[in-house]
Amino acid sequence: MSYTALYRKFRPDIFEDVKGQEHIVTTLRNQIKADRIGHAYLFTGTRGTGKTTIAKLFAKSVNCENPVDGSPCGKCRCCQSISSGASVNVIEIDAASNNGVDNIREIIDEVSYSPVEGKYKVYIIDEVHMLSIGAFNALLKTLEEPPSYVIFILATTEVHKIPITILSRCQRYDFKRITIDTISDRLRELMEKENVAVEEKALRYIAKTADGSMRDALSLLDQCIAFHFGEELTYDKVLDVLGAVDTSVFGQLIELIQAHDITGCISLLEEVVMQGRELTQFVSDITWYLRNLLLVKTSDGNIEDVIDVSSDNLARLRDEAETLDSEQIMRYIRIFSELSGKIKYATQKRILIEMTLIKLCKPAMETSNDAVVARVRDIEEKLEKGAFTIAQSVVGSSGTVQPAVEVKKEIPKAIPEDIKMIVKEWSGIVSETIPPLKIYLKNARLDLGNDNQLVIVVEDGMAYDYLSNPDNLSKLQTMLSNRIEKEVAIQVQSLAQGADYEENHIDLSKIINMEIEIEEENID
Repeated sequence: MSYTALYRKFRPDIFEDVKGQEHIVTTLRNQIKADRIGHAYLFTGTRGTGKTTIAKLFAKSVNCENPVDGSPCGKCRCCQSISSGASVNVIEIDAASNNGVDNIREIIDEVSYSPVEGKYKVYIIDEVHMLSIGAFNALLKTLEEPPSYVIFILATTEVHKIPITILSRCQRYDFKRITIDTISDRLRELMEKENVAVEEKALRYIAKTADGSMRDALSLLDQCIAFHFGEELTYDKVLDVLGAVDTSVFGQLIELIQAHDITGCISLLEEVVMQGRELTQFVSDITWYLRNLLLVKTSDGNIEDVIDVSSDNLARLRDEAETLDSEQIMRYIRIFSELSGKIKYATQKRILIEMTLIKLCKPAMETSNDAVVARVRDIEEKLEKGAFTIAQSVVGSSGTVQPAVEVKKEIPKAIPEDIKMIVKEWSGIVSETIPPLKIYLKNARLDLGNDNQLVIVVEDGMAYDYLSNPDNLSKLQTMLSNRIEKEVAIQVQSLAQGADYEENHIDLSKIINMEIEIEEENID
């Protein structure tokens, strides 16, 4: 005899066996017991949550000769014929392949014939959102006023695609994602019936990976049992089969990212790849791990039930959360979530992950708000450690870094006319620029460098990083040259935070007796 998949073998035969949809089961059973059965139902929810199963159970119950508390007896002729798929009173239609007007007209023609046996003819239309507009329109009248012996059950995973005219004619039931506890309890129960030894930790991981779908969980479990047939199914074996990574790896990766250790991150990813782990699953799992970290970080109460981890793992999460702040974790989640959307159909998944890890280690590569926060945090940490000195970095208009300047400058004997012109018009020049250049130039001070170069001095940090970028520096030089209609050489120097400008620079505006006043403007 051929093997029957677990999700088919253990499909519920009575309402009591349905797990995770008690709100729907109770309502339908009460309708059957009170003989208040509707004529059209819409079952909506994610895959594998029991829509088709409950539709078939409902079809059995309304036709059962001896229902028990609203559930089918499973022994009468109607129940047995429906279970075997031989009943002419229960018609299943796949709307994905039967979505035309002609298909619906066939149903309408058949509706006029009363059931051969039992009380009701039940039409179960799966993936009903796949019907064409013409097919929906053809169904409307019959759906609104079907014969008393006809019940329509429409099932869909995408309820937003159903026309409102159809929705208004149906009783709608929303199927919830099934919880990890409910799925793992059901898997444990079935493994006892199958006499298969499975670790509790392995069952819970499969339940989490199933993402609220009982059918997916049974399929994954079937796959793992087949791979390790005749052996106890352990957590490590499940990870091997599903191409997943142990959560301890995620903690190591977060530590390396915090240390800005790009080489370490790439080496750790190399180990993951060499172990044959599935990279899409890797990204999904680390995003989930970061979600748990954020909940631990931001929650004051009992969080065990929400994040669903063991006591040991929870203690480890708490320790790791102490080393991070909420903004950091949310930045990591945002970046990995964006990666998750790109990597599913990518051909170079590893390269995408490597780029993401480099981006996480180097916040300066991003311009988003949380990346700026990360850069400011790095500066604060360096200040605390005394990493900044008074020595200055100098970048010329050619983009080359020049030696640090430590000696106090003397007042220049003569200032070129083009430099004087720029200093006098500096207020107007800044006012005509746009952010972010305007923001960084607003607090800049002007000095005269070697070879009569114009020196623009800004505080070390974001302003210096932006202006010293070769592309931005070139644009600034072009803008100044166009302003005075004469080529001018410029260089950008940084001044350490808290350092005295007068120690190493001359303020040209004071020499020219021109105080620089920049009009305050609201910058959106």
